Amino acid sequence: MAATEPPADIKAIFNDYSENGTMSVDHLRQFMVEVQGEEKATVEDAQEVLDSLQHLNIFHKRGLNLDAFFKYLFGDSNPPLNPKLGVHHDMTAPLSHYFIYTGHNSYLTGNQLSSDCSDVPIINALKNGVRVIELDIWPNSTKDSINVLHGRTLTAPVEFLKCLKSIKEHAFVASEYPVVITLEDHLTPELQALAAEMITETFGDMLFTPGDECLSEFPSPESLKRRIMISTKPPEEWEEAEYECGEDVAAEYRRLIAIHAGKGKGAVGDRVKVDPDKVRRLSLSEQQIEKGVTTHAFEIVRFTHKNLLRIYPKGTRVDSSNFDPLTAWMHGAQLVAFNMQGYGRELWMMQGMFKANGGCGYVKKPEFLLGHDGRVFDPKAAIPIRTTLRVTVYMGEGWYHDFNHTHFDTYSPPDFYAKVGIVGVPVDCMMKKTKTIGDNWIPTWDEVFEFPITIPELALLRIEVHEYDMSDKDDFAGQTCLPVRELRQGIRAVPLCSQKGEQYKSVKLLMRFEYF
Repeated sequence: MAATEPPADIKAIFNDYSENGTMSVDHLRQFMVEVQGEEKATVEDAQEVLDSLQHLNIFHKRGLNLDAFFKYLFGDSNPPLNPKLGVHHDMTAPLSHYFIYTGHNSYLTGNQLSSDCSDVPIINALKNGVRVIELDIWPNSTKDSINVLHGRTLTAPVEFLKCLKSIKEHAFVASEYPVVITLEDHLTPELQALAAEMITETFGDMLFTPGDECLSEFPSPESLKRRIMISTKPPEEWEEAEYECGEDVAAEYRRLIAIHAGKGKGAVGDRVKVDPDKVRRLSLSEQQIEKGVTTHAFEIVRFTHKNLLRIYPKGTRVDSSNFDPLTAWMHGAQLVAFNMQGYGRELWMMQGMFKANGGCGYVKKPEFLLGHDGRVFDPKAAIPIRTTLRVTVYMGEGWYHDFNHTHFDTYSPPDFYAKVGIVGVPVDCMMKKTKTIGDNWIPTWDEVFEFPITIPELALLRIEVHEYDMSDKDDFAGQTCLPVRELRQGIRAVPLCSQKGEQYKSVKLLMRFEYF
């Protein structure tokens, strides 16, 4: 393996910001301000970078040489999203003003028909920042207690109480903002009373209960820090029109419900009628939202100004795959329910969206989706380009360390290419591809792409690397999705993830992001 050579662009920048082969602390600060867009960078910040590289043999006391500068740029302390930002959106608005990281059938370990039910996927989801956990609750075989399972399938059950205890233990590991437990309820009133007892005893003071009053506005994530909310939803095999929480429901169970699934009748247009005095949550399937937005986009967006809209995968997704969340987000839907145990580009997009706002599971919706001044966003209206993102894909490394050396090709080094693009509102969607670099574990592409963007708030930068295979399907070699509105300008080291969304130890790309 040859030593990694800095790309020509990096050498040129180093020459511009150094003297006699050394980049001083003042030069480095200037580079951080002018190239990296870190306008508030101080000499102390630059010194911190120098100090972090002191352990390297290539380090020089007076500053950085080219190798040390390159090491800093391509190192773990130069990520594309600012790790110091943390939670920075306004968290004091009603829940309806946020996209909320939402799981679907959170208890399943795999497919929807025959995989086991367990609390492990619930724990994993919470550790990854998911804030809405869905449990289908049924009587156990002896009808005297409660199980969580996917009804009328071969899934093996898990005890409801075990799931509740695991939620309590892991709810606030990744984020201190509220967790919503959505119960799809198949219980008798007697077992509902038992469920209420289990919930109350498990969560105690953590539980947020509004009492018998219907909420006229949802509380804010800030006011609900470290609280658990209970929500109900009609069984997905029922029409929501048939269901009203309150009919034949045990009183002690009803009192726990903070987010009610309201009654809707008939077509989508009727279901999204707004009640000025109370807020509710409505569930629509992915087919219903796709169809609904063609005729009732205005009404759907208006409904989401104050109410919660949950979109769930169609029942035929028995393999736990997912749907494109962007139609739902564009129309204001807060609770786009995903199979977190699934896979694929749609899940990567979901993970990308919720990397924003410190990964806390709540992302403030753009102002235009909040209905200020009575205006309702029209996703079909022509919108001017607000920014152009220029992306330079310099190079990649790390596969040699993270993959078996025969993983891609048995007899030769891999042939990598990168795909870079925007997913967002339809007019912004575009994918570009680099050339393939043959027989190289450390490919240098050095290619530049430009993406005009009309709605950066809903845009995600999608990055994938594949290994070209002449005789078979190209091999997957890493991916990430990043929220454009939090993408830092400048030259950044972008870590890649597996198909499941887990970050590789070493695989990363050196890239540059510029806005015009």
